[in-house]
Amino acid sequence: MEAAAEAGNLAGVQHIILVLSGKGGVGKSTISTELALALRHAGKKVGILDVDLCGPSIPRMLRAQGRAVHQCDGGWVPVYVDQEQSICLMSVGFLLENPDEAVVWRGPKKNALIKQFVSDVAWGQLDYLVVDTPPGTSDEHMATVDALRPYGPLGALVVTTPQAVSVGDVRRELTFCRKTGLRVLGVVENMSGFVCPHCAECTSIFSRGGGEELASHAGVPFLGSVPLDPELTKSLEEGRDFIREFPESPAFPALLSIAQKVLIEAPARVP
Repeated sequence: MEAAAEAGNLAGVQHIILVLSGKGGVGKSTISTELALALRHAGKKVGILDVDLCGPSIPRMLRAQGRAVHQCDGGWVPVYVDQEQSICLMSVGFLLENPDEAVVWRGPKKNALIKQFVSDVAWGQLDYLVVDTPPGTSDEHMATVDALRPYGPLGALVVTTPQAVSVGDVRRELTFCRKTGLRVLGVVENMSGFVCPHCAECTSIFSRGGGEELASHAGVPFLGSVPLDPELTKSLEEGRDFIREFPESPAFPALLSIAQKVLIEAPARVP
């Protein structure tokens, strides 16, 4: 009974990383997916908890749409996205009868499902659990932090885009981290320029440097800038492994560098 209880929670997870942003559309799910793939290629076993209940896009990005969630003695079995079982995933997307079905739930029902994803999923032994969150600082975020906190120290990776509007919203997310006691691993600036598919020149179609300036102002690490790359977009839409298939992309070294910094900085559970 004791072993089943341990398998049914996060007792076997060494590092928990929340991917946050105060604004929608900045690419949290992209960063969550690519971070998980990069950690997997570093030899780590990774889980992804998708708590973006109204916009569960991670299953598609990992080509896991339509997969079924099964029960075991420890609770729900997460969906494994590769034969080696090096990446597992839990998302409300697996619980919907129709992928186009809208999740029209009030806060208490959302919070209950988030707690169930933490306590009733047989996560097993993981090096990292990456938590993809919705935008903002709402009920879902508080429910996620409250449910995860008993399992060890939490780290936050905060995503922004270069524009001043996005940076302003993300600044509020950093305030949320301080108020809830989350350690900020660093800021990632996503969509930092556009990589031309013909000449590979990177053009700053928004502005540039907002993420680095925000990190400096907040006194937290700046983890890197990820450019917009059509190959990255295509790989996410098709559920392909960008880290393995596109090493020549300008986005590749940026994503790899972010993963390496996370490997160094992510807080670990004390045995």
